[in-house]
Amino acid sequence: MTRDELEKRNVGENLDALMNLDPRGYGVCRILYAGSRAYTGEPLTMHAAQMLCDAVKENDLVYIITGFVLLPHKVPEMDGTVSSMLLARALVMAFGAKPVIVCPADSVQAIEKCAAVVGLHIYEDLDIVQTLPLSMGVAAFTKNLTDAPAQAAELAARKPAAVVSVEACGANALGVCHNAVGLDVTALQARSDVLWEKLRADGVPNIAIGDLGNEIGMGTIANHIKKYVPFTDRGECQCGCGGGILSATRTDNIITATCSDWGCYGLMAALAYLKKDMEILHHEDMESEVMRVAARNGFIDMTGSLLPGIDGFSTRMNVGIVSLMRQCTAYAVRYSHKSDHWFGPVLAKHFFD
Repeated sequence: MTRDELEKRNVGENLDALMNLDPRGYGVCRILYAGSRAYTGEPLTMHAAQMLCDAVKENDLVYIITGFVLLPHKVPEMDGTVSSMLLARALVMAFGAKPVIVCPADSVQAIEKCAAVVGLHIYEDLDIVQTLPLSMGVAAFTKNLTDAPAQAAELAARKPAAVVSVEACGANALGVCHNAVGLDVTALQARSDVLWEKLRADGVPNIAIGDLGNEIGMGTIANHIKKYVPFTDRGECQCGCGGGILSATRTDNIITATCSDWGCYGLMAALAYLKKDMEILHHEDMESEVMRVAARNGFIDMTGSLLPGIDGFSTRMNVGIVSLMRQCTAYAVRYSHKSDHWFGPVLAKHFFD
C-alpha cells in the first residue's frame, strides 16, 4: 500500500462512518453496513466514487433514479430526492455531465422547483438537456408495469454513462413493492426497477443506495439482509404476498447508510476528494435550502410531516452530517501533506496490509 492509497482508504472510512451514525440506536444501518462492506471489501463511498471517475466524462448522460411514494398520504418522501438533486449538481461540477432524474410523475413539479436551488436549468426534453450547459433533465417513469419495458428501452437507447439509484423502490422476487413495514405499495411506485434491470443488462456502470432492503439494488446482499433485517425474508411482510420486502434487484456498487441521502452525501464527498475539488460537495446552506424548498412543494418526511426532515432527522441534523463530511474531506485535500512524516512509519508497521 502506498501513502496515497492509505489516505484514500482512511478518508473513505471516515465518510462511511459518518453516513452510518445511528441516532435511532436500533442498529439496522450497522447490520446493512456489515453486509455491504463484506461485499465491497473497501469503503463503500470511495469505491463507488472511483467508479464514477472511471466511467463518466464531459457531456455524458447519468441517470439518477429516485422517488419513493409513501402511505398514507400517497406522496413522495424527501429521502432520496433531496440528495439526488445535489448529486445532479455534483456530477455537473465534477465532470460537466448531463444528469437526468428518473422519478414518479408525483415528484416532477417539486424537482423542477429544487433545480433552481442547485443552480441548474431543468428540462423534460432530454434532447435539450444534451445541448445546453448547466442543465439537468427530469423524466417521469411509468407506474404501469406493462408500459415500463418500452419506456426503459427508450431511455436506455440514449446510452447513459452510469446510473445511480437513491432510495428508489424495488419489487421483491414476486414483483411486489413494499414499504418499510411490509405493506403493499406497488400501485404507488414508478416501476423504474425495470429501467435499472435493462441498464444493468446493457453493462451500464451502476450504484445503488439504500437504507433498509426494499430499495433497488439491495438484493446484492440478500442473504445477509434476510438473516438480520426484519420484514425482509419470505413470509415476514404484512401484505399477504409471502415474499418479504427485500428487493430482488442487484447492483455492482452498493452503498448502505442510516438514510439514503446520507449515503449519497458520502458518495459526493468521496468524489470531491478524488477530484481534489471541494466545491463538488455542496455547502451547508444549500443543503438546508433544498430541504426547505422540497418540503414547501409537497415532499414529506418519513414521519409524514411537511416540515423539512429526512427519515425523521431535522434540517439541523442533515446539515451537520454534510458539514462533518466537508470538514473531514477538505482537511485531507488541503492539509494531509503536513502529516507526510507519519505515513511511512505507519505503513511500515503493516497494520493496513
